[in-house]
Amino acid sequence: MSEVLDQPTSTTFNMQQTEEQKFIAQSIRDFGNKEIRPYLMDWDESQEFPVELFRKLGELGYMGVLVPEEYGGSGLGYLEYVTVVSEISKICGSIGLSVAAHNSLCTNHILMFGNETQKSTYLPKLASGEWIGAWALTEPNTGSDAMRMKCVAKKEGNEWVLNGTKCWITHGKSSNVVVVIARTGELLDSRGMTAFVVERGTPGLKAGKKENKLGMRASETAEVIFEDCRIPEENVLGEVGEGFIQAMKILDGGRISIASLGLGIAKGAYEASLKYAKEREQFGKPIARFQAIAFKLADMATKIEAGELLTLQAADMKNRGLKMTKEAAIAKYYTSEISVQIATDAVQIFGGYGYTKDFPVEKFYRDSKLCTIGEGTSEIQKLVISREVLK
Repeated sequence: MSEVLDQPTSTTFNMQQTEEQKFIAQSIRDFGNKEIRPYLMDWDESQEFPVELFRKLGELGYMGVLVPEEYGGSGLGYLEYVTVVSEISKICGSIGLSVAAHNSLCTNHILMFGNETQKSTYLPKLASGEWIGAWALTEPNTGSDAMRMKCVAKKEGNEWVLNGTKCWITHGKSSNVVVVIARTGELLDSRGMTAFVVERGTPGLKAGKKENKLGMRASETAEVIFEDCRIPEENVLGEVGEGFIQAMKILDGGRISIASLGLGIAKGAYEASLKYAKEREQFGKPIARFQAIAFKLADMATKIEAGELLTLQAADMKNRGLKMTKEAAIAKYYTSEISVQIATDAVQIFGGYGYTKDFPVEKFYRDSKLCTIGEGTSEIQKLVISREVLK
């Protein structure tokens, strides 16, 4: 009986930050106040993707958080990863999104499914920030319905020839390497897709339209186009036909990324609101003293606490190798939705000032919405959760 009781469960994790997590959080705050906060609205207005900033983040170890030290990474776990993404996102959602996509999608796909040569070739450059990574799954007509993808790869001798267009790709123009999932078999066959790694400069690989977005404007989103793009056999990640299955496993971890992103945006909006409500006076007293505002702050704090617990639970399970499809989907769904709610309430607390670009909550408001869409919409998360609970 004691052996059964000693087995780890999905809820046995310590909520208290470790010294390493505290150090990471402080280091990001210091870095962000110097390197991000003064420029974030300029980047937002111009939609500039600040590539050099990511080189600096790489020097700090935040572009290869999960990559083992033997490949030049930080060798940290998912609890530390949550700290990295959420702390950056408290300052700027765009930068948080790009750090998340680089780490959990492109880099993590190579880490999880690449062979030793592929890992040794690409991971050190990605982990250092020397190279920026992109991950290409979505197509113009296949968002949630990825099994109907039209981007195809055909074998010709010792090469694969890729043709098709991927869209909504983070770092679609500026990336140095792209992990792409293309159809190599029959339509709707879950084993009819394969993952490939393609370097920028490969003939036939080019960037298409860059999206003009509501929010997350400093995180580049663009089409990736393949026109008779020839890549060698050794650029296949894992086995031929495993691409879709690999992608679903990558997205489990990716949901922790977006949960962390939403959590950070929610915290940023809440902290700005709390400070403002204590300083802003109406009718002779701070507006925080009015119940209408105090209750909004109470709701914000409660939702953030719950979202953080759900996110850390999924991260802890991922660290321990436990199945966490349901828990990651719940964390992503809940945290992305409360991010929008909290950012909306933040604008309301700021009133007219919250509707201007002179105060931070306007940007949190715009950035938050992406969390309910990217890496699986809220509706898809509910589909995943319902399937898991009905098993």
